[in-house]
This record gives sequence, C-alpha cells and structure tokens, in this order.
Amino acid sequence: MTEKETNNSIKSSTLSYIKLSIQISLNGLSFCVLDTIKNTIIKQESLHFDEEQIPFQVQKKLEELLVSNGITKMSFSDIIVIHNNMLFSLVPKALFDKNELANYLKYNAKILANDHLDFDEITAYDMVNVYVPFVNINNYIYDLFGEFEYKHNGTILIETLLNNFNSGKEPICYVHVLENQLDITVIANKKLLFFNSFSFQTKEDFIYYILFTIEQLKLDTETIKVRLFGTIEEDDDLYNICYKYIRNIDVYIPSKLSNHTENSSDNTIDFTTISAF
Repeated sequence: MTEKETNNSIKSSTLSYIKLSIQISLNGLSFCVLDTIKNTIIKQESLHFDEEQIPFQVQKKLEELLVSNGITKMSFSDIIVIHNNMLFSLVPKALFDKNELANYLKYNAKILANDHLDFDEITAYDMVNVYVPFVNINNYIYDLFGEFEYKHNGTILIETLLNNFNSGKEPICYVHVLENQLDITVIANKKLLFFNSFSFQTKEDFIYYILFTIEQLKLDTETIKVRLFGTIEEDDDLYNICYKYIRNIDVYIPSKLSNHTENSSDNTIDFTTISAF
C-alpha cells in the first residue's frame, strides 16, 4: 500500500456494526472486535514480545494471532490498523506541507531513504501527525480484508483525550502505560501542551521521563494532576515510584474503557484499540 485506504466496501455481506481494530508495534500486538450496537467486545487479545522484533517477524506473529483467534474468517464493516512507534512528529496545520514529510521527521527520528511516510490530520485541533507506518503490515491486511483505514497510535490518544477533556484550564498529565513504553499527553483548557512516547526498562526510567516532562513545561509536581492508565495498578512498582515524587496522582479509567471493564473480569483491554472507532 502506498496510499491511505478508507474502508468503504469490505465484503458486501458484512454486518454494518462489527468492527476490528489492530495495534502494531515492534514490542507487541493487540486487537479488538467490537459490536458497536451492543457496545460489547466480541474478541480481544494482547501479545507482548520478550524482545523487540523486526517488522517481518511482527507480521508473522500477527498472522498467527489472527488465525488462532478466527479473525481471518470473519467479516467487518470497518477495520483500522494502529501503528505504534516512535517515528512520528506533530506539526501545526498552518506549517504543514505534504511534500515535506521527511523534513518533519529527520531531526527526531531515524528514517531510511526508502521508508514510506504518511500523516494523520487531527482536524479539530489544527495539527498533523507525520509518521512511518509499517508498510508490510498494511500490505498483509489489505490482502486479507481489502480496503481499511490506518492511523498512528499518537493520533488516537491525542484525539480521544482532547475530546473527553473536561477539567477546565488546569493542566493534566495523562500517562498511558504499555509494556516498556509510556505515552505522555499534557492538556490544559482543551489544548495540547505536550505529547511524546518513550521506551523504558526500569521504574527509574519511567519516573524520569514524567518528571522531566513536568520540569520542561515549568509545571509543579506539588500541584499537577497526573493520571496513569494502561498496564498499571495502584501499589505496583511504577505507581509507587510516581507516588513518591508526585502529590496528585491516580490510576485513571478512561470512559472508553469503563463500560467494558465494569462488565468484564478482563482488565487488560487496550485503550487505543477500543478508542479507534
């Protein structure tokens, strides 16, 4: 695939309310099948790799995951693939030129001459997310299902958190925790102050990135609200080290997740896959 595909006609017999989202990273995979009428998750699973994989290996593991869960035999009205990597850059819409994608990325991401670059328009907030999608994964999904949509995980996080932000002018720092990755989003007065993704190995790495972000934005650890969500719970090591340095901190269940976690014993539902639609 060399251009963005939108899903207009995936199999004529497809039920119009069964949707599939798949998140891809070099550290793991996740998918969610959602019945949008009942607002019920039909199937979902996450897979974490012990060590970072190359894109070809990720594709093989994705094939195994989808086949073993019967996803390849199902039909969907909408499919979205979420590319989760750190090869991205946010650009104000007023400064964006689609012919200059490489220039937006080359200073903060290692890109190759043959990398396919793409972008998501975050229209309501006048910004564009330029990134490198996993082209081999897009080609595999296209061969499997036909036309579909794809986005960067940062796009979905930013849009979802901004659209559901109702805390007034005071800044809030949202920390989305995955296995060995944290995504930090800082919002105030319905405006994005900061977004970035970091990889970490230790709890000290984890708290360093949060405190460094707070410091760079000239915020105060005594007053800033920090909301943690994802693969984190109260009293685990990551939470405890945050509590040591930050006064106003809590484990947050976004509204996108609350209905599903309340009605399920499975609290591992991935925020990004459920928020994609």
